[in-house]
Formats: sequence, structure tokens, C-alpha cells
Amino acid sequence: MDIRIPLAGVLVAGGLLGLAMPMIADDDAAQGSVADGAQVDGHGDGETLAMVGSGAGSATWATETVLDRASDGHFYADVVVDGTTARMMVDTGASVIALTGEDAAAMGLYWDASEVGPVARGASGAVHGVQTRLNRVTVGNFEAHDVEALIIPEGLGISLLGQSFLSTVQSVEIADDRMMLES
Repeated sequence: MDIRIPLAGVLVAGGLLGLAMPMIADDDAAQGSVADGAQVDGHGDGETLAMVGSGAGSATWATETVLDRASDGHFYADVVVDGTTARMMVDTGASVIALTGEDAAAMGLYWDASEVGPVARGASGAVHGVQTRLNRVTVGNFEAHDVEALIIPEGLGISLLGQSFLSTVQSVEIADDRMMLES
């Protein structure tokens, strides 16, 4: 049975699912949850990072993109940022895209050490990174422009596709083991 879930419902369900489902992953996995801003757990140790801020850019797209659930229970997408593809975990609880330092460098995003500063805080203190905006982000048939993101040079195991992109999608449908992004 297909169930259409408005984006707000997906956010709530995603948060509850994240609390209820144990994470089965290796050191390369990451997870997130919602609070007042972006949150990421790039270490897989349960430490949550929170950032205040928002920023949805403009978007253009076709009607549907389908993502299959991975064996670890998460959804992953091949995300094209300004012509460079990176595999990201879809995190409906992260308010912005969070990029690993490696993915950011591969995308041509460079930063000086003097630009790295506190962008989030976790249980063990400040998390350092750089705020940025991505010119063009594409997932399947969906494309958004001027999308807010964080670069976390160290400590984030996998880049996260957060709400700064997902909020540009009109609806999300989860049926069986598929997530459908629809306009």
C-alpha cells in the first residue's frame, strides 16, 4: 500500500525512526536528527552536532526520483554538486547539507584554515567547519540552486543530504523500501 506523506510528516517520522532503529554501519556511516538547526552525528557515536541557520535556494525539477533503501535501513543518493558526484546519506533531520572535507575538496570547494571555526556544537564541545553555498545541487530529476551547506573538514564519515535541498521537494512518498521525491 502506498502512503503519501507530506514533508512535515517525513521529518517527524524520520526523527522517530532514527530513535527507534539501531544504526547498523561501519566507520563510514553518519546519522542526523532534528532540533533547532542542523544536526549530524558524523562519528556514529551518538554525539549530535547542532547548527542554527537555514537557507533554501530556488529549485527546478521533473516529476519523480526514486531511491531504494540500503541494507542498513538508510536511503542514499548520488548527488551532483556543480558537476561532481558524491554519494550522500539522505537525512531528513539535518537542516542543511553537510559535506565531508574530502567530498568538498572533490567538488572544488576550498577553504583556508583561518576560515574554519565553530559551526556546530556537540556533547564534547564545538565542531569546526565552514559555511558555504552550493551553486547547483542535483539528485535524479531534481535540481536546486544556491543551496546552504556546511563543510566539516574532519570527523564526518559521510556527507549528508539535508533539508536545505530536501525542502525544495514538494512531497516525499515512502512505500515498501523506496523513497520517492515528487514535484
